[in-house]
Amino acid sequence: MPVYSFEALTAEGQTRKGVIEADSARSARGMLRGQAMVPLNVEAVGAEGAQVPGKGGILRGTDRFKRRVFNATGLGIWTRQLAGLVSSGLPLERALTSLSDEAESEPQRHLVATLRAEVNGGSTFAKALAQHPHEFSAIYGAVIGAGEQSGNLGLVLERLADDLEEQQALKAKLIGAALYPAIVSLVAIVIVLFLVTYVVPQVATVFAGSKRALPLLTVLMIGMSDFVRSYGWLMLIAIILVAIGARLALANAIFRERFDAAWLTLPILGKLARSYNTARFASTLAMLAAAGVPILKALAAAAETLSNRAMRADALDALVLVREGAPLASALSQKKRFPALLSMFARLGEQTGQLPLMLQRAARQLSAEVARRAMQLATLLEPLLIVAMGVVVMLIVLAVLLPIIQLNQLVK
Repeated sequence: MPVYSFEALTAEGQTRKGVIEADSARSARGMLRGQAMVPLNVEAVGAEGAQVPGKGGILRGTDRFKRRVFNATGLGIWTRQLAGLVSSGLPLERALTSLSDEAESEPQRHLVATLRAEVNGGSTFAKALAQHPHEFSAIYGAVIGAGEQSGNLGLVLERLADDLEEQQALKAKLIGAALYPAIVSLVAIVIVLFLVTYVVPQVATVFAGSKRALPLLTVLMIGMSDFVRSYGWLMLIAIILVAIGARLALANAIFRERFDAAWLTLPILGKLARSYNTARFASTLAMLAAAGVPILKALAAAAETLSNRAMRADALDALVLVREGAPLASALSQKKRFPALLSMFARLGEQTGQLPLMLQRAARQLSAEVARRAMQLATLLEPLLIVAMGVVVMLIVLAVLLPIIQLNQLVK
């Protein structure tokens, strides 16, 4: 049954907003009047959204850039709430009704109400989610579909919420480790630009009429200042053009795969990227396998979570080997970009019949390694950046003070 959002006046003259299920907008208005309310506005939910039920979940051109109703953290919280309600024995339709009533924002209320209406209309929950690809990924829908088929939707939702929360925790650690060095670098650049473009020219003006030869450091600093002041805008434009060119180049699949492969060879960042991507891959594969998704479909879906294109190509090659009859551990061990830890745990899982559990353990160990490496890198960068900034500022200050020291010596 279609869902309509409404705005109406109550008998007390207060404005009330919400959603209502009805066969048509006219029926919705009649139902509101039957509740002693005067309808002011009644619109079908999805009329202005990114998806319309029955349209196959295809995004409109202008909706590709719309803000998502659920951010990554919000989706994890919503999934956890839904898992709790379903696990407690509440029917899915009633659970969605409760979440719709308690939604924090109007877009969330509309989205959940649309899902509830599609479920009430006979659609599976996974199919209802597939109508909103902008909000729910294909992996999310695949896990839900497997949970519905196995009859363990509550347990699958719990695992899905755990996976979402673990991913967010790992991202938060990485962002936290990179935040301080980024702030220090930005402050250093601003300070140096200020000194070079404002302070050094003032010194050059003071000593312009002096017939004494300026110290070499001061001459170099004045030359650098003149260059930045004269060609600064050109340098900024060049940086922007290079950034745009790099973005366009990375949009090419072949160049992106080669770039990602080269990135993995870097001493520290390469290991960090390899462990991070493998942790996501193993976690997703474990979740899908535990939900009962066939291994080939699980491998294909898990490969899509790899942001590194070279590792994604290796995962798809491993998929081909598994399709041809090779064990998962053997297929992964042939791809050297994946850490040996992954194939080792996969082999243990296949031997013991506990593949999802072993893959999840591998994902947790790799996630812990990523967090440890990120903190080590941040700990190392912090003093190095501070020392580098101090050295640069010291050179600029010396370039300013050396001519003054020379003048003092002449006066004496």
